[in-house]
Amino acid sequence: MTEIHTPRLLLRRWTDDDLVPLSEIHADSQVMRWIDDGSVRDLEYTAEAIERWEEEWDEEGFGVFAVELLASGELTGAVGLSVPEFLPEVAADVAIGWLLGSQFWGQGYASEAAHATLEFALQDRGLDRVISISRAGDDASENVIRKLGLTEERQTTHPVYGHQLIVHAIDLTEFEA
Repeated sequence: MTEIHTPRLLLRRWTDDDLVPLSEIHADSQVMRWIDDGSVRDLEYTAEAIERWEEEWDEEGFGVFAVELLASGELTGAVGLSVPEFLPEVAADVAIGWLLGSQFWGQGYASEAAHATLEFALQDRGLDRVISISRAGDDASENVIRKLGLTEERQTTHPVYGHQLIVHAIDLTEFEA
């Protein structure tokens, strides 16, 4: 079982106990505002997402981590790696992304978890390059992306929802610099 410890967080695989807390995060309109079409998701969607993420772990050797606070064991959200199949022009890449409950915003958890995940991708899993895709206007995600050292590579349009997306990238040599 793959686990990563940071000073305040545990990044780990998903368990049945994560379903309800993650579904509460998916049901928060503030959290979901920048995801896909901005709509909230239900318990069934959350169960399918966890199942999909676990399958990606088994098939790819990487995936989306459950993120919990070391101090309390509370699930803060998700951070991880996935293949962005929804965006054909970068579908050959691996993308890093995150989703945290709004009560955990502004405390550096997203940056801490994302940095550990980026290091895992480039150093442990041997990826040469990682991208991140943000929606134009999502300043909080842009801030995390800057902290990670990714730079803007291109702008594009979401093929389904039509909003502007920004693709950022970093390669192993940039990460190690």
